[in-house]
Amino acid sequence: MQGILNLLKPPGMTSHDVVEFVRKQFRLRRVGHAGTLDPAAAGVLVLLVGKATRLNEYLTGMDKVYRGEITFGVRTDTQDATGKVLSSQKVDLTQSQVEQAFARFTGRMTQIPPMVSALKHRGKRLYQLAREGREVSRPPRPIEIKRLELLEFYRDKEEGHPRVLFECQCSKGTYMRTLAADIGEYLGCGAHLSYLLRIAVGPYEANDAWLLEEIAKCDDLSRLLLPLSSALGELPRVVVRPEMVSLIANGKRVYPGGVENMSAPPKPGQLVRLEQPENRLLALAIWREGGPSGYFHPCKVFLDHE
Repeated sequence: MQGILNLLKPPGMTSHDVVEFVRKQFRLRRVGHAGTLDPAAAGVLVLLVGKATRLNEYLTGMDKVYRGEITFGVRTDTQDATGKVLSSQKVDLTQSQVEQAFARFTGRMTQIPPMVSALKHRGKRLYQLAREGREVSRPPRPIEIKRLELLEFYRDKEEGHPRVLFECQCSKGTYMRTLAADIGEYLGCGAHLSYLLRIAVGPYEANDAWLLEEIAKCDDLSRLLLPLSSALGELPRVVVRPEMVSLIANGKRVYPGGVENMSAPPKPGQLVRLEQPENRLLALAIWREGGPSGYFHPCKVFLDHE
């Protein structure tokens, strides 16, 4: 059994907890995820089942879309609502000030990862060092905020801690908690991420995600899995003739004569997906020049040897 599982992670579980749950339900050891989601956060967690784990590098690079809430005037040591409050002050912010800050934090920039993260420093996870009360230098990393939209503004006159509901589309490696904290510092009042929901990872959306309860009750788990090709929409599609399947399973070259249809003529070194007409992914292959016509060289095969 192999495929991609679009799952809705509930708050309170780690991404590893969810992977272990799916391993038990599917009775498969070969299960992984395509990008962690904080324990306190909810939303889309894309799981790779069986040979789909070999597609991890293609899914982790997909854009993410989040919906969250920022609370201004309160700083925490984790940059989110789970941490210890470091400072709290009443704030008088306007919606236009927040919108101006959002515009400032849209585009390409660098971001310093938080200490409470799964990144490693000299072989040890940063969150492990944070639990020990240690803080180490973290080099800034390039990110891109492609869209940062203010959905609702709550003034909160009584507490003096305005809140905003926002939606953000960003590149991989972007930390929403750090984005919230950085916006708070830019506005001079501090802030933390008080709520987070991941609503999409590439083409996989929360509206289409399976709940843990639905997975536990399902008597045919294979029907929950999406085809491997669903993760590779940006790669050119090459449909091969039926007689090519056994050759591809054994990693053999595919010449143009074995191709039934292709979306566009390949370029030298281009990565493509070799498929059957019914969208069954056979392999990823590289087009190489050579001989009278050139050929597709399979580099990742998703079929068993025949």
